Amino acid sequence: MDTQLERRVVPIRWIGNVIHGHLEMLDQRLLPVSEVWHRMATAEDVAAGIRDMVIRGAPAIGIAAAYGLALGMREYVGRDQGEQVASEFERLALMLAKTRPTAVNLFWAIERCQMLAASFEGSSRELVVALFAEADAILHEDCENNLRMGRFGAELFNPGARILTHCNTGGLATGGYGTALGIIRACHAAGKLAHVWVDETRPYLQGARLTAWECLQEGLPATLITDNMAAHFMKLGQVDAVIVGTDRVVANGDVANKIGTYGLAVLCKHHAIPFYVAAPISTIDLATAHGDDIVIEQRPAQEVTHIGDRRLAPEGIGVAHPAFDVTPADLVTAIITELGVARAPYAKSLVELIESA
Repeated sequence: MDTQLERRVVPIRWIGNVIHGHLEMLDQRLLPVSEVWHRMATAEDVAAGIRDMVIRGAPAIGIAAAYGLALGMREYVGRDQGEQVASEFERLALMLAKTRPTAVNLFWAIERCQMLAASFEGSSRELVVALFAEADAILHEDCENNLRMGRFGAELFNPGARILTHCNTGGLATGGYGTALGIIRACHAAGKLAHVWVDETRPYLQGARLTAWECLQEGLPATLITDNMAAHFMKLGQVDAVIVGTDRVVANGDVANKIGTYGLAVLCKHHAIPFYVAAPISTIDLATAHGDDIVIEQRPAQEVTHIGDRRLAPEGIGVAHPAFDVTPADLVTAIITELGVARAPYAKSLVELIESA
């Protein structure tokens, strides 16, 4: 089992000092063919990076937004007119919050920075330093929380586990360790992992492009499959469990995650296979009662009709592209967090976990 945090794969990094440095994002749209880092010098750069999926993954975009707020307020160093600074901060927070609507981590990180700013009494320069420190804290806490989540998750498995996962939930989607893929890493470190089945995750191919790449980087035994092969391998008895991440878990335990997750949960129910969700506490939204109340992001049609710049579908065909679906709580075997494992009834167990912190 991992005894220390190892961050071989990271999606975001800070270069230089607080006042004159800049943020860099690994362009996940270009992986695994090219590893390109983009310089992000303003809050607007960060917002575009989140919106255009240069960076993606619920925890990672929350981390990015926190750095984006610090970058944006850096423009106001030396201007200590309180009302002007406060107004600009709220403008930046709203701009970043509008980038992607489903992942609750984004709003959690922004609200955490808003609370800091609302009670801050120092100069504009001191506020910027404090916001950068808060962004750093969110990044490092995410890594440590994922490590703890991995330990809790690994305890659920016996040696020889064959695990199927969907989308990308590793270092690229977080501060550098992973949620669902972090649990798989922990299983591997504990000598319990036999194999990983990697769903390609149409239409954006996060599994094929990102998770497969991470598995190679981490030395995990893995096989890439298309999404419509999952049922076949379950029927053959070659899948022992499914682990997915999540962008939002609501009060009753319903789970919003990358499109295709709900179908996997239904398949698990039919084949009597455990269906686990890896969820940092920051993704748990007790203010939303039911999954039907989650806003589902609608992505551009071109992500379905094209792979890269190559068109696959005929021009003029109608396209639907919800980026997420909602899995009902009664299909979820357990929700694994950094504070422990929650089981049904989730309306009770999730509250108890959060109150235990």
